[in-house]
Amino acid sequence: MTMEFSEHIKTANVDDVVLKLPLRPALKGTLCVTAHHLVFSERKEEGSYQLLLLLRSVDAIEKRMTGLSGSSGTIVIKCKDLRILQFDIPGMEECLNVASSIEALSSLESVTELYPFFHRPRELSLSEPWGLSSPQQQYAQTERLWDRWRLSKVNRNFSVCMSYPRTVIVPCAIDDITLAKAASFRQGGRFPVLCYYHRSNGMVIMRSSQPMTGANRKRCREDELLLQAAIDESEMGYIIDTRSAQQAQQARMAGGGFESKAFYHHWRRLHRHLERGKVLQESLIKLVEACGDPSQNMDRWLSKLENSKWLSHVHSALSTAGLVAECVERDGHSVLVHGFEGTDTTLLVTSLAQLILDPASRTFRGFLQLLEREWVQAGHPFRQRCAHSAHSHARLRQECPAFLLLLDATWQLGRQFPLALEFSEVLLLRLAQDAYASDYGTFLCSSEQERCALQVKENTHCLFQFLLRREEREKYVNPLYEATDLAIWPSVHPQSLQLWTGLFLRWTEYAQTMDEAREEIWTIVKERKETDRPKGCAHTTLSRHDSFTNVENLMDELTVL
Repeated sequence: MTMEFSEHIKTANVDDVVLKLPLRPALKGTLCVTAHHLVFSERKEEGSYQLLLLLRSVDAIEKRMTGLSGSSGTIVIKCKDLRILQFDIPGMEECLNVASSIEALSSLESVTELYPFFHRPRELSLSEPWGLSSPQQQYAQTERLWDRWRLSKVNRNFSVCMSYPRTVIVPCAIDDITLAKAASFRQGGRFPVLCYYHRSNGMVIMRSSQPMTGANRKRCREDELLLQAAIDESEMGYIIDTRSAQQAQQARMAGGGFESKAFYHHWRRLHRHLERGKVLQESLIKLVEACGDPSQNMDRWLSKLENSKWLSHVHSALSTAGLVAECVERDGHSVLVHGFEGTDTTLLVTSLAQLILDPASRTFRGFLQLLEREWVQAGHPFRQRCAHSAHSHARLRQECPAFLLLLDATWQLGRQFPLALEFSEVLLLRLAQDAYASDYGTFLCSSEQERCALQVKENTHCLFQFLLRREEREKYVNPLYEATDLAIWPSVHPQSLQLWTGLFLRWTEYAQTMDEAREEIWTIVKERKETDRPKGCAHTTLSRHDSFTNVENLMDELTVL
């Protein structure tokens, strides 16, 4: 342990600590504070319980005096994965020392001091490839792009856009000088780039940040040329703005703005308001507060759930993504998506639209590639957005659960289409956990530029590569999966969207019962697949009709349980 870490640890070990966990009897043992973990070991010779808690996952810590004259203390730890742990510690001084150590070590500022830079599992090597894909690979695998689209390294030194990767896909007709001028007209330099090519009709989805038109309605001919080059002269494109029309107008007063019909002749603008930032974070806080209050009756709980407005945010995300997908698939139009910075709601919408349209994105590997491409490489500021979860007492700064909202909306898709996703809810829960605190470097930092500067890829392991290892992958696959080339069109009616109990009620008795029931049902599904497989066939699946029938029956069983 380096001197920097040891300075924070005032008391390293305490004996006779009582741990109280959800759904478990109280345990007595030894509590140990290390540079990156809190370790609790039950004092039993056989079958002893051990808790290993990554300190970065601590969202809030509360301490209080207990015992006669405050002779002992209690620490309540509220985690970013919504778990709540209680430690009863003999000796008030030891209690305060442990609490102080946890507070300091759970909020280290330097990225290179975080655990991913120290995590060295035996089965992984730092020499292995770090990511799953790159813009070069995406381009090489889509031959139909080559006539009209090209790879540009205009951002090779991150000088044009700090939050974009080095290489992007842009129209062939636009040279790098034009791109650089268009970038200067977009907030943060995030000029329009391709993120999805629809193979069936050649339409594309692009993303960017808002244009900086300002109060004087400035224009940029290079930006206009860039968007015009993305579509044929005879085509009409759609700009899906994730702000309300009023917000877009107000943005002009602050130097931002929107694309004027007078200058973007072949593009039609549609506004679909998605909340972001503080509003979304406070919605999460209210939802978690409602789910953590066991004293309320059902009517009061439902009222709190509705007042949190979380499900309305899920609705907005899915309906806007559905609109993008409909423009591309059914109407045959290319789409540009942006809001303000283009790093939150924009990525949420483009990702969900691809899940709806693209069968490859619904595979296990394809989904991880989608997240890498649309969130990690595209510059979602994970470091700021996931600094705190729902329990923190710290003043809100730039926290926003946009990525969590994506995972929730994906879970809704999986629930409505049980056969469509190759991955299960368990993967979504793992990603929700790792986005806030992880052993791996994938969600560190806020851009490719920052990861390069801090040498994240050279000194940490990639979560996505780890999850694709055969022994890991098996934990997260959906045994009901049947590949289809069709788009999946989610219902966004209020009765079709449900609370993600697997996440928000994860540490309750209800969730534990559901987990056990689900595990039993997955076993039944696997057995039926083996039974229904014709003799002499190496690979076959249930017919789509039979699969849906069986799934509905099994889901009924799950509901009863």
